[in-house]
Amino acid sequence: MTTAPERRSLPLFPVTRHGSRSYATCFYRCGNACDHPEPNRSEHPHVRDVVNTALQRRSLVKGAAVGGGALVLAGLIAGPAVAGPGRGHGNGPGPGHGPGRGPGHGNGHGSRGGGLGRVDVEPVAPNVRDAFTVPKGLESEVVMRWGDPVVPGATQFDPHRQSVASARAQFGYNCDYVGLIPLDSGDRPGTRALLVVNHEYTNEELMFPADTYSEDDIRRIAMASHGMSVVTLERGRTPGSWRPVSPRRTRHNRRFHDATEFAFTGPVAGHDLVRTSADRRGRTVLGTFNNCAGGSTPWGTVLSGEENFNQYFSSSTGTVPAQYATEYARYGISATGGAARNWAASDPRFDLATEPHEAHRFGWVVEIDPLDPHSTPVKHTMLGRFKHEGANVIVNDDRRVVAYMGDDERGDYLYKFVSQERYLPSDSPWARRHNKLLLTEGTLYVARLTGDGTEDGVHDGTGEWIRLATHRRSYVPGMSLEEVLVFTRLAADKVAPTRMDRPEDVEPNPWNGKVYAALTNNSNRGQAGMEPDEANPLASSMVRSQLGAPLTAASGNRNGYVLEMTPHRGDHASDRFTWDLFLVCGDPEAPETYFAGYDKSKVSPISCPDNVAFDEAGNIWISTDGNVLGSNDGVFRVPLSGRDRGRVEQMVTVPRGAEACGPLVADDDRSLFVAVQHPGESDDSTFASPYSTWPHTDDFPRPSVVVSYLAD
Repeated sequence: MTTAPERRSLPLFPVTRHGSRSYATCFYRCGNACDHPEPNRSEHPHVRDVVNTALQRRSLVKGAAVGGGALVLAGLIAGPAVAGPGRGHGNGPGPGHGPGRGPGHGNGHGSRGGGLGRVDVEPVAPNVRDAFTVPKGLESEVVMRWGDPVVPGATQFDPHRQSVASARAQFGYNCDYVGLIPLDSGDRPGTRALLVVNHEYTNEELMFPADTYSEDDIRRIAMASHGMSVVTLERGRTPGSWRPVSPRRTRHNRRFHDATEFAFTGPVAGHDLVRTSADRRGRTVLGTFNNCAGGSTPWGTVLSGEENFNQYFSSSTGTVPAQYATEYARYGISATGGAARNWAASDPRFDLATEPHEAHRFGWVVEIDPLDPHSTPVKHTMLGRFKHEGANVIVNDDRRVVAYMGDDERGDYLYKFVSQERYLPSDSPWARRHNKLLLTEGTLYVARLTGDGTEDGVHDGTGEWIRLATHRRSYVPGMSLEEVLVFTRLAADKVAPTRMDRPEDVEPNPWNGKVYAALTNNSNRGQAGMEPDEANPLASSMVRSQLGAPLTAASGNRNGYVLEMTPHRGDHASDRFTWDLFLVCGDPEAPETYFAGYDKSKVSPISCPDNVAFDEAGNIWISTDGNVLGSNDGVFRVPLSGRDRGRVEQMVTVPRGAEACGPLVADDDRSLFVAVQHPGESDDSTFASPYSTWPHTDDFPRPSVVVSYLAD
């Protein structure tokens, strides 16, 4: 291993951040996407413009304001009315989001006792501690850390002696999605499960000691630290606790990394647009990068979304190939976008001038089979190519599979896929092979939302799913089927869907039949070309610069929303739905915030929802990323029905500089898994002088997965 001069410091710029994220997080995670114009420059109509543009008084819906009324600023609109409960469907979750017992019947944690969904605890107060904090009565343990061994033969983690080979055998960096797949243990069923985790991105400033590695070493080890891990867990002594099994005692552990072969499925497999000099058939691609959220399927596999892949590509000529200039721009790919990471210097496939099609091979939903350690992972082209936050499926009443997806960019869209074939509810090998093909044929849609006016003080309306393509043909004029799937953003632009405020996790709730989307934020909402509308109403938000500071107005939608969608007549395959804003996030004292009609004086402040999960008691669990209210990010529990609907309670805060990922409520609501991503990430944080040392097992931070459970 060669020695290089001292590492270059992070190229910091004197800019105002768009949330509480440090410049370091924006730089490493998404290539500073918010510092660039949003790629969606289409001029199609927005949701019907019903937003008032002058100061006015408005009667707020019950519980929507502190006191009897509030001034509503331009773009600060009263919250929606309470939506009624939807129909339940018998596709409830086991661990992860697979099949289970059917609809729950609780009214959130209004019914006390039982698991984490019902336990009565004092919420965690906003704080900036360098700790993983849970309410009194709960315990938590670190399950896996960056560098822990995953496969047999993995070397002991030593940040001073890392190599590509060691990184490919160890738990990768910056864990995000968390899934848990039950594993039959012979005469002791239910004692083991497979933990599946994404490794989204790397922060080289926190990973590598100075004066230790060459720049080429750093790039190659960073590439290998992306991907996914499958880790066998066994139950701990306390119900709800879990611990890893030694890699020598399981055959299921696996690392998916930069050299893992993935096979394309669907109409794009073998097409010219994905052929490269290394893969002239266009059938196989190495690696999966920038994997964000995901979901587990009823047939026991895991779906994972490739998100900000654009930041890994650059051009040695300083220009992009002219034939793809428009397409690259729509995906945020540029000649210099990946220059800071400069992966092309170590692997020429990331050089757009050398391999113009390599970028087309990322931005897909991938599927892995943790139960079959010899299976080949796939990239599903029928689900479209964009900056996938993830994909989550539900089995419809007619047994077709419906997958919901979000494109995580300011001003981009909500999508869904409906399978052609039907799910077979059987554990037989033949049925499982059939089910693993369900995402290869079907119909891809994009969403258009229509508001019905805010004169009633309600943010709600109707929606339609617009057909883009089936596995046999394109429905977008002027674009072939393969072009629709490779350049899905451009195809969607042509049919005028609704531009949303960073649609991240989009998940069907198996207990009430509705669909929930985390719309994280959009600091540009209200600017020219990004006008407010009924589904994205805030052109300014009230925020606090630090804990206890006064509320002040800031431009744009800073705190985000949670959108609730109800399929027409409970049919997820229908092209119609209704919608409402379940949460307008932020400080409860801010006039624009809304918590499904619940008393605002009795909720925890919440900012920047990112991922969601559901428990059997009737709650949604929401993790946050980029809290602008002064506290560390965290995880929140919110009932969806009954007298406590909208009661936001903070159940976790993560350490300094970290983002809360996951979350996953599993094991009959006894276990809450949370991925703690990028602890210690701040502009002046380095390996030698970190902002956090969590989980405090070393003198530097290690991204880790934590499980929380009720104390004995």
